[in-house]
This record gives sequence, structure tokens and C-alpha cells, in this order.
Amino acid sequence: MAKIKVFLSDVDGVMTDAGMYYTESGDEFKKFNTHDGMGFNLIQKTGVKIGIITTENTKMVERRAAKLRMDYLFQGQAFGGKLGAALDICEKEGISLEEVAYVGDDVNCLELLQSVGLAACPANAVAKIKAIPGIIHLTKSGGEGAVREFIDLILDNGW
Repeated sequence: MAKIKVFLSDVDGVMTDAGMYYTESGDEFKKFNTHDGMGFNLIQKTGVKIGIITTENTKMVERRAAKLRMDYLFQGQAFGGKLGAALDICEKEGISLEEVAYVGDDVNCLELLQSVGLAACPANAVAKIKAIPGIIHLTKSGGEGAVREFIDLILDNGW
């Protein structure tokens, strides 16, 4: 396995608990885990670029990405778009998909998870994702520190 140069994550079901919360007035909100945020910071300090590739397109994810000083944010990436976004990042960084780690939880992440050098899924990922050969099954669920768990594995193992 090549050394990881870019760490990417999905949002809903990975950085959040997959819930979509709405107020009476129609406002939507998501709960993010601060341990995940610190994990992004720790891996970025090692020189690894960080980013989000997600199907949704929201201002709150844009704000979360800005707060975490993400190198990359791709929103509105549906089926096939996630892999395309990762390939754009690889081209810009001059690396291959083998040097990319990605954590995802649902079928819209399937193609990208099958293509990267290091793939992981939270404990609450759907069965089709858990069945990907070689994928790392994290013990934490989305929104409960799954991203941090994956980052700690990468850092602890020198990947």
C-alpha cells in the first residue's frame, strides 16, 4: 500500500449520525463530532491533505469544512461524481488513487471506496459497503468518532 497523501470523508452517516433534523420552521441541522474534527487536524499536521466529498449541498457543511480548514470540499456529488471529484484531487496533487484514504457508508460511496488505496466504513454502514473486499470495518458508528478512529489507525500504522 502506498503512503496516504489525501484523506477524504463522506458527511451524512460518517461525520454525522445519518440523521436529518428539521425544526418546525423548516431549518435543517446536523450534529458533528468534535473528535473527528481533531482527527482531521492531526492528520493534516502530518502533511496529508484533507477533504469532504458528499452528495448533499448545504451551507452547514461548507461552514464545517471552513472551520476544519479543509483543503478540498466537493458537494452535490451523486453516483459517479464522488470518484470524479477524487480523481480531480489526485490530478491536482499529482498522486494516484492508491495514495487516497476514504471513509463512506452508503451505496453512493461504493465506486470511490472500491477505487482508493485505503477504504473504511463506520459500524453502521449499509451491508453492500461492508461487503467491499478489504474495506476496514470501524468499530464506531457515523457521528460517534468513526472518522477519528480511521485517522488514528492511519497515523498509528504509518500508512
